[in-house]
Amino acid sequence: MKLSVVILLLSVATTAQAQITAKGLILDLDADKGVEVEDGDRVIKWTNQVSTFAARDFVKRDTGRKEPGSGRPTLKKSVAAIGGHDTLVFKRQELVNHDEDAFDHLLTGNGYTWVAVISVYEQVVQLKDVNSFFGNLKNSGMYEGIWGNVTDDNRVWIGSRNGITFGRWDNNNPMVLAPKPLDENRYYVVAGRMGSGTGEVQIELFINEPQAVITKPFPVNPAANSSKLAIGQERDAINHPGRESFDGELARFLIYERPLSNDELQQDMESLKKMYSIQ
Repeated sequence: MKLSVVILLLSVATTAQAQITAKGLILDLDADKGVEVEDGDRVIKWTNQVSTFAARDFVKRDTGRKEPGSGRPTLKKSVAAIGGHDTLVFKRQELVNHDEDAFDHLLTGNGYTWVAVISVYEQVVQLKDVNSFFGNLKNSGMYEGIWGNVTDDNRVWIGSRNGITFGRWDNNNPMVLAPKPLDENRYYVVAGRMGSGTGEVQIELFINEPQAVITKPFPVNPAANSSKLAIGQERDAINHPGRESFDGELARFLIYERPLSNDELQQDMESLKKMYSIQ
């Protein structure tokens, strides 16, 4: 067989293996696509590649910031460590989608799966152990919603808040915490999954492998009312932008409006590891 044919077949096989699940996918933020910048490399818009979903553009947010434009992340091009893909660098910065209701159903019965290709830096300690890379917490009341975070020493923790109690971490607002920190400046595939239904469901955290590193129960409240989704912080925090935000990079961020099956989650995680050359 000619070498060119072998290369073509290998390319086709790799592409076939590197597929992510389509059913239920409502958000695909890909740093290689849909990124608009100004002032060279400062990101002002990141567009959802799922064109059929209501929430499309995640945009810069100056409200609440003393210095206009300081909340813009930076586009980092052609990162060798992840196969030449781009990333967005967040340093206590955010992009916000202004659809108030698009993601509410994830919390109130649908369940969800999200998957991120992420790298963390040393965190700047502000509110202890709350360094969020995404969240749609309501900006008042009991702050219900879903979120993903790292502690001050970079242990991933995730959760949902059901709006019944205010506690930062309690039975209604579990801290689903990884046992070990992530290495700084290393890329990982991290995923969170919450079961569907309106009783008690499970929230699970995954890091590079489709076996959960931690699982905790969560009581679903169908009356909960989350808010706008922010990438880079826990909510549209115009009262203190950047205070509860993480320092690190995102190359890809996916959300499904359902809990993926074990096989689907494994497919997605393995596909992303192949795409982004993650060991």
